[in-house]
Amino acid sequence: MKLRKFIPFMIIPLVLFIAGCDKDDPAGDRPQVISTVPLSDAVDVNISVEITADFSVVMDPATINETSFTVTRGSTPVLGVVSYAGKTATFIPANPLVLNSDYTASISTEAKDVDGNQLTAGVVWNFKTFSSGSPEVVNLRSSGNYVILAKTAITNGPTSSISGDLGLSPAATSYITGFSLTHETGYATSAQVIDGGRIYAADMAAPTPANLTTAVENMITAYDDAAGRLAPHFIELNTGNIGGKTLVPGLYKWTNTVTLPANVTVSGGPNDVWIFQIAEDLTVSTGVKVILQGGAQAKNIFWQVAGTATFGANSHFEGVILSMTGITFQTGATFNGRALAQTSVILDENTVVQPQ
Repeated sequence: MKLRKFIPFMIIPLVLFIAGCDKDDPAGDRPQVISTVPLSDAVDVNISVEITADFSVVMDPATINETSFTVTRGSTPVLGVVSYAGKTATFIPANPLVLNSDYTASISTEAKDVDGNQLTAGVVWNFKTFSSGSPEVVNLRSSGNYVILAKTAITNGPTSSISGDLGLSPAATSYITGFSLTHETGYATSAQVIDGGRIYAADMAAPTPANLTTAVENMITAYDDAAGRLAPHFIELNTGNIGGKTLVPGLYKWTNTVTLPANVTVSGGPNDVWIFQIAEDLTVSTGVKVILQGGAQAKNIFWQVAGTATFGANSHFEGVILSMTGITFQTGATFNGRALAQTSVILDENTVVQPQ
């Protein structure tokens, strides 16, 4: 009898506790932001970062927009595009962020889940971008003595005009074609190689073979240096389509092919450095130009390409190309820089000038 009298007194407080949960806990099942990129108070953030927030539940996409998800630099709004997929909201800045700058990202309580529940509270997080945008120059060592250096072949469709020395190793002279060579001791000349430029191959008289062996080793070392640089300022910029972009100094990294379907501007001072790490191919469309601005110099622009580098007809390109797979200049393409390939370089009525 005592137990039966006691049970109602246990049930009543329990029911009252359950009924009062929503009242005592305003959060209830409201959505929350459970993680962000960058993390709050992160430093050395790359300036091409996509800013994201992950929610605890599925949100109403109509409430995730440029009003509810904002980014500012100080009091200045950052222009960008907001999108939502899965449980993740993404803010993509319209332009690269500014180096050595503090940013604040915010998501307001205007963001709601699919049931109309607002965020428990507005979310704010801060981060700071890289302090420096110009990496150290890539040391070419003796490979920098050549405007064109290759291992397997240098093939030319006459008539080209090349300013500077050409080198081929370990392949022999017979794999340099289309130049009408005049043979000298330890080198050759050609009417298509101007400004005192010479042509060297691994089977020529000493010390040419040893010099070329060292130059090729230095070329590979330079490639590995460029490919191994860490902490990129830009990651997957525009998913590899950089046509129409203005590229400021820094380290850029792509895990796919990079294309230039429209003119590109490389903008910076004479001592600034650009390194482009490209895991697949580099393709420049017909007639497209790379334009230097602000005193930027081709000798300080390094394109590390794991795949093939192809330059369309009548295009113009600037910089040092470090290619693992091969370099092809199509008809009429012009080039200010150095073409350093771990396989072959193919030319077709091109003008190639070594950088000063």
